[in-house]
Amino acid sequence: MAHATPQSDQESATKSPPEDDVPYKESQLKDFISTLPAREGWSQPLIQYKNYWFRPRMLEKILLVQDTYKPRADDIILATQPKCGTTWLKALAFTITNRSRYSFADHPLLTRHPQHVVPFIEIRSLGMDHTEVETLPSPRLLVTHMLMSMLPPDTSSQGCRIVYLCRDPKDTLVSRLHYENKVVKGCNLSMNSAFSMFCEGFSPYGPFWDHCREYWEECLARPNNVLFLKYEENVKPSPSCEEASKISWRHID
Repeated sequence: MAHATPQSDQESATKSPPEDDVPYKESQLKDFISTLPAREGWSQPLIQYKNYWFRPRMLEKILLVQDTYKPRADDIILATQPKCGTTWLKALAFTITNRSRYSFADHPLLTRHPQHVVPFIEIRSLGMDHTEVETLPSPRLLVTHMLMSMLPPDTSSQGCRIVYLCRDPKDTLVSRLHYENKVVKGCNLSMNSAFSMFCEGFSPYGPFWDHCREYWEECLARPNNVLFLKYEENVKPSPSCEEASKISWRHID
């Protein structure tokens, strides 16, 4: 895999291979990804695809599900960037959508982690493949880190409901730095280095604000179906939580 030196998005785009004709066969994806610009700095090199940065294996999963995920009109999609409160949002959404199905005595979250009850669109569960979500009954409660532009167009045309959670970028960065240094053996990123890369737009699923902007624009275009939340405003009961219940979870019972 070739490693590119830091360069502007425009320069990278001109040197990248055509991205519209992506091979969706799993056997071809690794070869395709190896032709994309790569850059080191985090715990492993990131690959640039359509001006966003991804871990190679994660990009492979995203490209696979773009061809297999079929949006349904009653889907509820929880969207976040990594380290932005995904687990918290999963627990909250699962509790709301299943509020009439379980009591406090038998609630699944008493014994199961939120990661296990709300499946990712692009990240397969243990023992499953990337078509797993297509076997789930409707209405489906799903989660993704993907960009709005990387979800199938039918996500909008079908009227899928989306809840996007944005977090203060400085908290996201700190969480990312601790995660990289704790999880990846031998990784010892400094705050100065991580801060510079993050502000440059070079981070997993980054640039940070571009990811937020895509969902904010979708919220403006479909205000009755897309809810844009800020983590800091919703970690305690607030009008926004009531709004989420009214807008995003109706017709679930």
